Amino acid sequence: MLEILALSALTTFLLGVGNGATGELGKQLALSTGALARRTLGRATPLPPDPAARAELAGRLHARISSDPRQAAEWALLVQNSPDAATHLTSGGLPPAPREFVNRDDVVKQLLKEATRPWEGSPRVALLYGPPGIGTSATALRLGALCQARFPDGQFHVDLRDTGADNGAEPAAVLLRLLLTMGVDRERMPSTEAGREALYRRLTTGKQVLVVIDHASSPAQVRGLVPSTPDVFLLVVVSGPPFTLDAERVAVSPLSDRYAKKLLRGEVGRERAARAKAQLPGLLDRCAGNALSLKTEAIRLLADETPGDRNASEPGAEPAALDPVQRAARRAAARITPEAARLCRLTALGAWPSVSAALAAAAADLEDEDEADRLLAEAAEARLLEPLPDRRYRFRPEVRRYLADTAVPEHGIPECAAAVDRVLASLLNRVLHAAHAALSQSWRTEPAPERGDACRDEKEGLAVLAAEVGNVVRAVSVAEEYRRTTTALRLARALWPLQLKAGYGDEVLPALRVAARCADEHDGDVDHRVAGALHFQLAHCLGELGRWEQADRAAHAAVARERTAGHLRGEASSVELLGLLDLNRWQYESAYARFTEAERIYRRIAPGQEGAEDRARALALAERHQGRALRGLGRWEESRRLLEAAGEFFVRQGETYNRARVLTDLAETLHDMGDDTTALTRITEAERLLPEAAAPHLRYLAGLRLRCEDTA
Repeated sequence: MLEILALSALTTFLLGVGNGATGELGKQLALSTGALARRTLGRATPLPPDPAARAELAGRLHARISSDPRQAAEWALLVQNSPDAATHLTSGGLPPAPREFVNRDDVVKQLLKEATRPWEGSPRVALLYGPPGIGTSATALRLGALCQARFPDGQFHVDLRDTGADNGAEPAAVLLRLLLTMGVDRERMPSTEAGREALYRRLTTGKQVLVVIDHASSPAQVRGLVPSTPDVFLLVVVSGPPFTLDAERVAVSPLSDRYAKKLLRGEVGRERAARAKAQLPGLLDRCAGNALSLKTEAIRLLADETPGDRNASEPGAEPAALDPVQRAARRAAARITPEAARLCRLTALGAWPSVSAALAAAAADLEDEDEADRLLAEAAEARLLEPLPDRRYRFRPEVRRYLADTAVPEHGIPECAAAVDRVLASLLNRVLHAAHAALSQSWRTEPAPERGDACRDEKEGLAVLAAEVGNVVRAVSVAEEYRRTTTALRLARALWPLQLKAGYGDEVLPALRVAARCADEHDGDVDHRVAGALHFQLAHCLGELGRWEQADRAAHAAVARERTAGHLRGEASSVELLGLLDLNRWQYESAYARFTEAERIYRRIAPGQEGAEDRARALALAERHQGRALRGLGRWEESRRLLEAAGEFFVRQGETYNRARVLTDLAETLHDMGDDTTALTRITEAERLLPEAAAPHLRYLAGLRLRCEDTA
């Protein structure tokens, strides 16, 4: 078997385990690897913290199994049958390029030259930049449309405009979004930035691929995407001045008057353009060669508006400081109805990543969402908004800033503040309903409000949370800025089902950081239980992302806050989380001590106290976790007894999935004990309990079966 399990293969496998995979089965694989490492070396071996240490561990393991064919065979089976994050790219595509596209041939040629130049070991990277609205994104899309044959394995596009985080998407989140477009399932996504980068490189090796990162705001966001193979072309699009990146810099300049007129003729037709000949000098001067501004002005020409028309609503003297996009926004806002312009200004105040009819109705204080939807459509037709899927819209940043800046002069501070408060309240109501539907039995989820639209079931609840996550993340920061501390904390807590059940750790992390900090800064005014719950959420999220030290600090803060509050259930749960963080790093002794401590705290919950109704189930889960830790310590008989006791509880409760999880743990322990015959029986029982939809778990059991059959 040694020729099958080369040192390089074992090293790659351990690097992958160290980088982790989200989801229960990624952790199960990590625990099995840690237990096998202990059996192979004869002593407990914590998970190495960095790639160099993991490579060193691989060397020690390989040297040991070189003289032990049985262990060599088991390692080979574990490596060969481990769940793969992804095996191939799912061919993607860019959004459609604009129909009217002029005077960018030289730019496209420069990009094509970078994409096709001799490789010579130098990464193919271009940084495309220009003023907002000038046409950088359109140029990138045009390039993709022209060279589809050049990239037969896929063109992948990530637009970073819609993040709700204050400082833009983190590099790990950019990798996550790119890998999702490449067809990687969330359940099998590496949890760490290093793991995602490694997967990105593996997926694109030997492939002819175009990767477009649109509206990037820092070199850190894209540095990990710089290709190391000859046929991958990375195109980074920046709306504004370029940042420092080792890349071919390609500027998109303003259109000359000649091409500005050509663009207008393409948008409105030659006849209308001819009728507007007298207006062209002023129009061209206002637009200054900006494509977005020109296309916005084209709408007025299509309506045959002239400065004297009733609907033209010329806004009067124009501030000199406005850039072309802001000038276009000013004129567009003057042309739509006052009701639509008011709605846009008040909605722009929060810098929401996406705008639904419900959000806009709250901002404008409209009872009829259909009316808000109609006004949004009117504004989108005037190019104040861009349409998104699912009947949502978004503002371009420069347009949003202009509208927000004009909101206070137009409507006054009290009305603007009230608009933001209404949006926060509307979002909170919506996500509280969704969170309750998604995780109705959890004590960490607030009851659904009496008013508002309830979600039908768990699936709809999670879908609503996923659709609103960007707005909720933004809302937490807005609520903190407006000193709505309670609202900020409740919004963040409502994200718990999304991080627990859907794996949205990267998306919710910015909100949890803000909320936990906010709770600490308002220590005297915030309930310690609320602060403890937020630190727990933050610790859980950081642990899922493999940020162990930060997770430890947040979990310890959760324990301290819950203990101060005298909240036994919260304290026990937070101590248990500390144990899980240790368990996932193969620190089995400390994990067992944490789980034992959590059990003692749970047992202090007396009948009639909060959490008493859940105590038996919590104790069964603590037994399961203790059994898993004892397995890692090599105390297999004790592990078996605890896992069997936990399994019996779930049989009595009728919890088939938890029963299947415990049976999987039990089969692993029995295998370590050498009782593969009984282990195979437990695997069969677990397989019978799992539905077809639990395909990842069934695949894991199939691999475990092979390991047991090989030694049975």
